[in-house]
Amino acid sequence: MSSGAQQIEQKLQDLGIVLPETPKPVASYLPCTVSGNLAFVSGQLPSQAGRIVYLGKVPTALSMEDGILAARMAVINALAVLKNVALGGDWRNFVSVVRVGVFVQSDDNFYEQPKVANGASDLLAEIFGQPGRHARAAVGVNALPLNAAVEVELTAEILRV
Repeated sequence: MSSGAQQIEQKLQDLGIVLPETPKPVASYLPCTVSGNLAFVSGQLPSQAGRIVYLGKVPTALSMEDGILAARMAVINALAVLKNVALGGDWRNFVSVVRVGVFVQSDDNFYEQPKVANGASDLLAEIFGQPGRHARAAVGVNALPLNAAVEVELTAEILRV
């Protein structure tokens, strides 16, 4: 394992993060596709062991703090897909995070989606350093699949496996 890959694994361990098994799609799509040197990870929900942990609209059904944790959990699931599907289980094939899209199930008068999205963005920067910094969209939506509070999609530059 290269030193970069070892650093990523060590950082995950230091943060107490164990990447889960690749979450199963909830409908008819692939968890990730690769085109050229870009991996497109489908939207991931804040789920653990097959169940959605954070449900409902931010901030009435769920506090903003829990929304931030939901974004963090969803991006951890996205990293599991990235590693296990696009990278063949090997962080040596990771180059950088390019873009993150964060969808927040929001009340009509809630406008702080960027703060919720920071749960994903800050974690990526903490794990990867500069290669974890990315372009981003933080969007408020009326509803999400399975009543999830947050959905996170991720695009990464990779070395072709």
